Amino acid sequence: MKRLQLRWRNWRTEYFLLPQFDAMGVEPEVMDPSSVYVFGSNVRIGNYPHLISNAEKCIRFTTFGHKGGEAFITIGDYVLISPGVRISAAQSIEIGNACMIAANVYISDSDWHGLYNRTRPFRCTAPVRLGNNVWIGDSATICKGVSIGDNSVVGAGSVVTKDVPANTVVAGNPAKPVKSINPKRRMITREALFADAFRQAHNLDELDKMMLKGNGVLGWLRSVVFPRRGD
Repeated sequence: MKRLQLRWRNWRTEYFLLPQFDAMGVEPEVMDPSSVYVFGSNVRIGNYPHLISNAEKCIRFTTFGHKGGEAFITIGDYVLISPGVRISAAQSIEIGNACMIAANVYISDSDWHGLYNRTRPFRCTAPVRLGNNVWIGDSATICKGVSIGDNSVVGAGSVVTKDVPANTVVAGNPAKPVKSINPKRRMITREALFADAFRQAHNLDELDKMMLKGNGVLGWLRSVVFPRRGD
């Protein structure tokens, strides 16, 4: 049953979701294709992305060009995007390789409305750039014009209004540096997960078998009618 479910999910991803992107790299892992929404064009994602979402917390990519021009969202390889993430571009948002974006993060390169004339959109727009191996914590907001350097971390709930240097941990509203990361220490990124793609797939399959051991139709029916602790 699990294999049939995976085949169905991959089919929906390939024929209904991927055509909405201008480009998508190899081996995308999309947990729920029906809860990933792409509005607009010029949305590109690299190799081995993980998109994790559900019906209650969708992932949304939106491009709406500044002053009639085109807008772009460009995402690198090995990126993890979690439930509830919204990425909205009026000009350009660039996300590097091996970035991790936690649940409910909002990234936007525009205020979308002027401060004094609120009927006039796109008055304040500036590109956003995340370097390689950046980690954005749960419910953080990345504002227009921000650049975040390689390996840096944004704490949960932070509002980033200014540039973040490489190898820096920031937190708060507005976000401020709280710690430095040693650039000489060995850094293991998400790319390491795919150094041996066959082994990774085998390990995940074995984990599924262990977690689902003993599951069956009769067991499922019993858990619905007579649930017990551990179901």
